[in-house]
Amino acid sequence: MAPAEDDISIDEKRVYAGSAGRTDAYVATGSGIVRVSLSADKVGAFDMVARDPARDVAVLARGDGAADLVAAATPDGLSVAAVDDDPEFESVDDDPAVAVGAASGRGDATGARDGALLVARESGAVERVAFEAGGTAVAATTRLGTVSAPRAVDGALVAGAEGVFRVADDGLTDVGLDDARDVAGAGMPLAATGAGLYWLGNGWMTVREGSADAVAADGDGHATAVVDGDLLVHADAGGEWGDEAWETAELPVDEAVVALGYGPGLSVAVTTAGTLCVDAGDGWRHQVVGVRDVEGVALAVVE
Repeated sequence: MAPAEDDISIDEKRVYAGSAGRTDAYVATGSGIVRVSLSADKVGAFDMVARDPARDVAVLARGDGAADLVAAATPDGLSVAAVDDDPEFESVDDDPAVAVGAASGRGDATGARDGALLVARESGAVERVAFEAGGTAVAATTRLGTVSAPRAVDGALVAGAEGVFRVADDGLTDVGLDDARDVAGAGMPLAATGAGLYWLGNGWMTVREGSADAVAADGDGHATAVVDGDLLVHADAGGEWGDEAWETAELPVDEAVVALGYGPGLSVAVTTAGTLCVDAGDGWRHQVVGVRDVEGVALAVVE
């Protein structure tokens, strides 16, 4: 893969990150997983770190000095790797998966992580997959229920053809809507559906009507969404989540956005043409990473 204009070698990444730190964006595509190194809004090196088709990707943050995990939902099952300079993805099961996300902490309304992934299978089964302490081996898999045509997982929410479902220790609860295409479970629950973008107040409240295809949030009041092809950004509006609290963003490229993600102090949008756009608070910068069939993006803190 051709390097970015300001590409650097893996050995130089610590120097490149500098005081701004380094965050890696993992982009799931039909050709594999591309990793893009970011330092604030500076786009650095990018490389293909897995060459099997990926339908979704997620990062599981872990404490106690254990390496974070990056996980891919693939037609051949769940694949995971430790987040480092040379991640090696290993298959941990052979049950085809369509979506994956970090599970919210059990009983924790703040959305703290509990060291497990939520995985939606091609069959519709939704599972909690826990890993051995500090490792990549699966410690336990718990089946939570079934969702018709699952499409996305985030926090304690699952999006599917029949709506949005909330994950609890004892299974799944239907919480409404229809034709849910994406969800954001960090902070204010958000849902992107065929009818529009919604936030969860006293029931689901409409942000904007239209065809909503993607949504992401960081849990601290920041969120982005794609509605009728427009990229919407949630502005800090004193806790408001209605239409007036969102602004239409102008990207530096005229390309449709298909995947959204958040890292510390930055947001990422990836287009159908394989362009990664990043905003660290001073406007969007971009880099063409040369991939098609983008399915998802997840960000991992490296330094």
